Amino acid sequence: MSTVAGPSSSSDSSQQTREDQRAAKAAQTNSAGYTHRQIMTILSGLLLGMFLAALDQTVVSTAIYKIGESLNGLTAQAWVTTSFLITSTIATPLYGKLSDIYGRKPFFLFAIGVFVLGSALCTLSTSMYMLAAFRAFQGIGAGGLFSLALAIVGDILAPRERAKYQGYFMAVFGTSSVLGPVVGGALAGQNSIFGVDGWRWIFLINVPIGLLALTVVSKVLHVSHTPRQHRIDYWGAVSLAVGLVPLLIIAEQGRTWGWASASAFVCYVVGVLGLVSFVAVERSMGESALLPLRLFRNGVFAVGSAQSTIIGIGMFGGITLLPLYLQLVKGYSPTQSGLAMLPLVLGIMSASVVAGQLTSRTGRYKIFPIIGCAMLVVGMVLLTRLTADTPLVVVDVFMLVVGAGLGLNMQTIVLAMQNAVSPRDIGVATSSTTFFRQLGGTLGVAVFLSIVYSTVSGKIAGAYAHAATDPAFAAAAKADPSALQRLQSVGSSQLNDTSFLKGISSVLTEPFRAGFTSAVAAAFWLGAAAMVVALALTFCLREVPLRTYAGEQRPAGADDDSAPSDSQQENSQRGDSVPGDALPGGSAPAGTMPQRATRKA
Repeated sequence: MSTVAGPSSSSDSSQQTREDQRAAKAAQTNSAGYTHRQIMTILSGLLLGMFLAALDQTVVSTAIYKIGESLNGLTAQAWVTTSFLITSTIATPLYGKLSDIYGRKPFFLFAIGVFVLGSALCTLSTSMYMLAAFRAFQGIGAGGLFSLALAIVGDILAPRERAKYQGYFMAVFGTSSVLGPVVGGALAGQNSIFGVDGWRWIFLINVPIGLLALTVVSKVLHVSHTPRQHRIDYWGAVSLAVGLVPLLIIAEQGRTWGWASASAFVCYVVGVLGLVSFVAVERSMGESALLPLRLFRNGVFAVGSAQSTIIGIGMFGGITLLPLYLQLVKGYSPTQSGLAMLPLVLGIMSASVVAGQLTSRTGRYKIFPIIGCAMLVVGMVLLTRLTADTPLVVVDVFMLVVGAGLGLNMQTIVLAMQNAVSPRDIGVATSSTTFFRQLGGTLGVAVFLSIVYSTVSGKIAGAYAHAATDPAFAAAAKADPSALQRLQSVGSSQLNDTSFLKGISSVLTEPFRAGFTSAVAAAFWLGAAAMVVALALTFCLREVPLRTYAGEQRPAGADDDSAPSDSQQENSQRGDSVPGDALPGGSAPAGTMPQRATRKA
């Protein structure tokens, strides 16, 4: 008996082991039929694409002054930034809508390809205006890299699962924020590398990274898509461009032209007329609209769009002013100031990871924007307390608070907006978040810098008048009157370069640094006020229960509902079932169990 039972037991045990392995593998598969390994493989391609755009922005901003010197076009350097901003902002909603209709993968590949080609063309520039044109072309690709990557994640991951992976996206953003100034400063500081101007490598390094991203995405990204017949909203795209281009131009150039100049007035009028036309066109296009107006009847989408705009004001405004403070006041090089921004990046990354993990475990997310906006208010107020003598460790703490506030907001708002709309609108919702944040960022940078540049001369003059009563300062001024005159005559256009401070006595430069810090602190008061508005908006954000199915794997009938009703939300919070959503414990209501998606190769 024993000789027969042995093999039989062994066979039964082997069969049981295989069944356990299959069960374990099934347990690791998410609601759309992807294992964790498959998700991470897909994310590798998406993150490479995002890394391209994020790194490019920080690298170029660090080296732009050197580029302007090399191409004899310092006065035109703003157009290099403006042209990229215009095309990337306008392209963002186009990618969102078209990818909803025709699928994400071809447009993501197109965005990477255009970005890589634009980068290669930038290396061939012989003037700043040629570089601005190539940057505009590059921006067409950049507009799809962030929004489409996040939309694809919305397709393959359920909102509750999605929160676990948001830390990877913040890691890309944080890494690029640190590497950008370091790489930009290092490359721009070289006269030549392998016979090519150092600054040209800033664009050239995008080519191998982009080609790698193209290869990875084409091989690993297989997301199913059901084509939908729609009219293309050409007139909506045109009217949006007519509305945004002049407004973005005046936001970038207003402090140079004058906010009440004739050129500024023309931009205001054309921009407003374009936006009015855009609203009229979108109303007439209905479901085929580039940005369907019905989405704004969704409270979560409307509040999220407004909050994204305001967060963009504080985020980009603050990120612009802090490096200026570190370079002009603390005397750091662009590379050193980039490294000194590490606490801000650490705050963004760590808070985003914590929020993602807790959201995944609890299914609750509204508390994080509330805490995040409160931290942003506190952080901005702390930054108003900066002085020329503030120890770096104290500045680090201030930046950490601001970074944590941003980390609790950025991906959580994206998640809330994606979850609140129908899965067929995930692309539009995701691109809208990026779109409104970029608009807010443009406005924030323009307003913050305008406050600094319009008040800095008076602040510096006041600081020197106060210092004149100091015997040590009077002695230093008498010993080097030409240096004092040079410091007092510095204009806003010279604040992009700190070289004029070198070789001058610290006694003479102290009032200059104090006056500049005072102007920066005044701008941060505006940032604090904006964050108070954002905090008020978070209390208006309705917390919709997170779906437990991915965008590409939805139960029958889920397409028609953009979000559960208020009564459904209350039922869900009591533990009752919500139609189209999963029950506690992972089981779905009868008749709505999602089937495994068939993914196209």
